[in-house]
Amino acid sequence: MTTTTERPGGAAPQETTSRQRGALTGTGTLLRFMVRRDRVRLPAWVLGLTVLWAYFANAIGAVMDAESLAGMATMAANPVMALIGGPGYGFDDITVARLVAGFYALYLMLGAAFMSITTLSRHTRVEEQTGRAELVRANVLGRHAQLTAALILATVMNLLVAGLTGLVTLGSTIEPPPDAGPSLLMGAGIGAAGLAFAGVAAITTQLSAFSRAGSGIAGAVLGAAFVVRGIGDMSTTQDGGLGWLSWLSPLGWSQQTAPFTLDRWWPLLLSVAVACAGAAVGYALQTRRDLAAGVLPDRRGSARAAAWLRSTLALAYRLQRPSLIGWSVAMVLAGVTFGAFAQPMQEGAADMPEDIVAIMGGAEGLLEGYLGFMGIYFALIVAVYVVLSVQSLRGEEQGVRAEPVLATAVSRTSWLGSWTAVTAVGALWLLLLAGLGQGFGAALGTGDWELFGPVALGNAVHVAAAWLLLGLAVALYGLAPRLLGLVWIVFVYGTVLSLFGEMLEFDQAVLDTSPFQHVGQHPAEEISWGAVGILTAVGALLVGAGAAAFRRRDLVTA
Repeated sequence: MTTTTERPGGAAPQETTSRQRGALTGTGTLLRFMVRRDRVRLPAWVLGLTVLWAYFANAIGAVMDAESLAGMATMAANPVMALIGGPGYGFDDITVARLVAGFYALYLMLGAAFMSITTLSRHTRVEEQTGRAELVRANVLGRHAQLTAALILATVMNLLVAGLTGLVTLGSTIEPPPDAGPSLLMGAGIGAAGLAFAGVAAITTQLSAFSRAGSGIAGAVLGAAFVVRGIGDMSTTQDGGLGWLSWLSPLGWSQQTAPFTLDRWWPLLLSVAVACAGAAVGYALQTRRDLAAGVLPDRRGSARAAAWLRSTLALAYRLQRPSLIGWSVAMVLAGVTFGAFAQPMQEGAADMPEDIVAIMGGAEGLLEGYLGFMGIYFALIVAVYVVLSVQSLRGEEQGVRAEPVLATAVSRTSWLGSWTAVTAVGALWLLLLAGLGQGFGAALGTGDWELFGPVALGNAVHVAAAWLLLGLAVALYGLAPRLLGLVWIVFVYGTVLSLFGEMLEFDQAVLDTSPFQHVGQHPAEEISWGAVGILTAVGALLVGAGAAAFRRRDLVTA
């Protein structure tokens, strides 16, 4: 019992302090439990990002000579390269350290952000959704203990990533040898981006009763941050009129530190402020909602289900519809935006070195080369949607929502096949929307409306690579759901080869191991319909293998 001392005109200070302590009761115990649960996941994330950075830091220095660095510096002034890498601080006097920090660190920031989002969702909303949080709170546990422990865990993971990537940079073979300050700043920028999105996830996990929706909203914020930063950086290479947009993104804040060039730490304070503000808002929202409920009220459904909802295919579509709507809007906007930069990119071709122009299709085909490359870029984005969709299917199983469906006359093959079919059609739909948007933006900017159809087709055919990853994800889900995360390794591998393989001068045999390299960058290149057929067939075979395995294994509800 709390003993209070009443004071005129104010609350009892002893009672307030007791309540604050009570809200955090059990945080340490929960944190130890979370670390125990993540004994594999935590080192996998931290070491995985560190190893990827170690590869960048050492491999690039090994393959880049003075001539190659000069070519990269010139290429960085191109809008498409600013979209992929960043503003390119210090590239007027480029070194390997500046190239690595200014061009490749962005993808470590994206990894750290995704790590934070999934960590917060896994240890807060998923626990409530599965009913485990209710059992835990039946003991002596404060209201905010679970969120606090998850935030501490995410913070520790980001600090480890920041420290290890900084030390890896300091000990790399980069010439000239980097100093300690800029190396640690580079790592801190990666960790700060992860912290900012931990704050974002602290809010989004309170909004919906479902982990998929909360993570999806946080993912949408991350995607918007990437696009806004990209538009700002692309504009910087041109007239700079929209360069201020880069300062609206947590990813942009980390890039604005400009390690090895400006070496300014203060932009990271913005990321820390967002993390703290996000945690505070998350606490406030959690206080105002019930356990296992969301701040946003569930929309009342119709008293009677529509006739079209009687099939498993319709149910799968209904469950994926909110995600598809959000992705559709994002892909159209991104397509139009990036297509609009086609004309400025073509106008800057005169300042690019001949070898770089040759890689992008030659001086006569530079416009088509840019548009064709963006087809691969959008295919990589849609591949993320595909993998997340299969992970959502696993969430349906873990949340004991698939079991009641399968207890009816619905077969496992029908349930898995319907979900996969909706995801596959959704991937095609998203790439088609991106292609239509990009074709419209490019045609509007250049005045050449003959680009519209080929650009849309060039984007759509890359769905074959996304279908291959879909098949791999379904196969892993059917065989061993816990191994589903391995598909992200394949995705990262394909992304690195597709975006950086030619810059790093990899052999063609190595580049061909990426599923995104075979279709062809239409309209700059002819479409390889044979590759489209083979990738699609392999994906279908993997789906069949996953369905066969799913029929034979037990359902997983934990």
